[in-house]
Amino acid sequence: MPQHVPNTPVCRDCDGFPVVAITTGTRNLDGTRTTLRTVCRACRGTGHTARSAAFARLGR
Repeated sequence: MPQHVPNTPVCRDCDGFPVVAITTGTRNLDGTRTTLRTVCRACRGTGHTARSAAFARLGR
């Protein structure tokens, strides 16, 4: 059964995955890895882009 998806277009740069965690390779004192949280710059962390305005035909 298909999932219901909102009609907002998905961001082209992040494909709808706007927040990622990148490991730096170092470890904290408790043994966990140090990570950086990064947000997509194109959609500002929403995963969706704004709808573009429809083209209007001018003239004849």
